[in-house]
Amino acid sequence: MKKICLLLAGIGLYTGVSAQTVAPFKAGDRVAFVGNSITDGGHYHSYIWLYYMTHFPNRRMQFFNVGIGGDAIGQMADRFDADGLSKKPTVLTLTWGMNDTGYFEWYRKDGQEFIENRLAGNYKIYAALEDKLKKHTEIRKILILGSPYDETSKFTTKNIYPGKAAAFSKVIDYQKASAEKNNWGYVDFYHPMDVINKREQLKDTSFSLTPNDRIHPDNDGHLVMAYLFLKTQGLANTVVADVAINAASKSVSKAINSKVLNLSANAKSISFNYLANSLPYPLDTVPRSWGNRKKQSEALKVIPFTNDFNREMLTVKSLAAGNYDLLIDGEKMGSWNAGDYAKGINLAEITTTPQYQQAIQVRELNEERWEIERRLRNYMWMEYDFLKEKGLLYKDSNAAMDTVTKYARTNIFVNGNKDNYSRARYKSLRDAWQQEMDVLTNQIYAINKPQTHRIEIIASK
Repeated sequence: MKKICLLLAGIGLYTGVSAQTVAPFKAGDRVAFVGNSITDGGHYHSYIWLYYMTHFPNRRMQFFNVGIGGDAIGQMADRFDADGLSKKPTVLTLTWGMNDTGYFEWYRKDGQEFIENRLAGNYKIYAALEDKLKKHTEIRKILILGSPYDETSKFTTKNIYPGKAAAFSKVIDYQKASAEKNNWGYVDFYHPMDVINKREQLKDTSFSLTPNDRIHPDNDGHLVMAYLFLKTQGLANTVVADVAINAASKSVSKAINSKVLNLSANAKSISFNYLANSLPYPLDTVPRSWGNRKKQSEALKVIPFTNDFNREMLTVKSLAAGNYDLLIDGEKMGSWNAGDYAKGINLAEITTTPQYQQAIQVRELNEERWEIERRLRNYMWMEYDFLKEKGLLYKDSNAAMDTVTKYARTNIFVNGNKDNYSRARYKSLRDAWQQEMDVLTNQIYAINKPQTHRIEIIASK
């Protein structure tokens, strides 16, 4: 019992209100997320952008995935100018450490010493990158203390690397100290996610936010990461809308982040025009990305995302006892009794509302954009993690393709990216993919503006 209480206290400490805050993104920001495979193939940055797309529809910005699978800090530093600064970011986030702290190296007799020596060198590389970043005063820097390596879950006996978790924890401490020293922002994924893992494992020893390999978060884990990022930005409790109406006095007592017009009421019904300034967050119920099995929405089991970020409240006081149908634009959304209306109905939990359906379209356009961007990231992996060491960086020639084909026979990573590279090596294809993403982003910001809806609350027959 004492252990459970300590973990519950820990989760409150790490996911509750923190003294550490990072300013929200503003209109016109260009945000580059630099990292490893968790960024490269992950959704946390896409989920964060989706929140801004739906909650701040007029605050247009641009996000960039600048992750490459397998990268340690040395590789990130090597491609930093060409791959990171080339995006002309106004905000840059950096996360590293998972690959730096090794895997099978821990089974060497000198594993501890080997990793310590590697990290000593990597700290020097980071220090040089830190100096470079300090010179770019036009860029706001945010260090992300990365998602943890889960050594405690019992879902598998594989991928256990003794010493890795402790080494990674020290890297996290180093990163936090760097952010504080430089007066940079930082977002802590590591400690809250570790606490969630351990808390849930008290109930289910196989639980993990990284359920495939102890390393890579699944879709639910990426929503946890987005949640922590947005919470650190101080955006919790910024409602989609909060409307309260008194049926007896036929008056609007509250309309936060929204407008209520043309209110009319009689003994059996209330109706009004409703315009929110935001759309609800459209939670995904489909597993996304290769190898993932979890749905984004499964994160609701471990974090209060709905309460903190997805409340579109409709409250009606003083209704006569009985059941009432809720109609939006003439379509029935459901029926509730007068007591339920008095407590408040969260419209963001009703996926059939026209505003939620509008938000789903934004989500699907964003997913399509994410999928195309992944092709460009796979191209960058081939360039920097394979062709560069062959002296073929950005050559994209027949010789480069022949080299890829040759090594694909024995290198599973090269083989997995071979088909993508066969197309991506042509600049015309890459340019076309970028144009597709631009079209999708333009469409997102064209359709994400909330619309006026007619709401009716009518006594059920």
